[in-house]
Amino acid sequence: MTSAPIVVHRPSISGGRRVTVHSSGRDEILGTAYSDHDLIVFLEGAGIDDPDTALDDPRWVEGREGPAHEFSAS
Repeated sequence: MTSAPIVVHRPSISGGRRVTVHSSGRDEILGTAYSDHDLIVFLEGAGIDDPDTALDDPRWVEGREGPAHEFSAS
């Protein structure tokens, strides 16, 4: 399990990255992000007060297999 509650998973073959939140002992898929704007919308929806700052905070967001800001196809 990750220490950050939001995980930006590896880029998919077609582009975009699945985003999940760990809450109440389970992982919930928030959607697929194709940009930082998408991530910010997901963070807002997850109830994070300052999503712009949380996006670069490893306590909140973990980018797997690449930085959270890269969305191109693998």
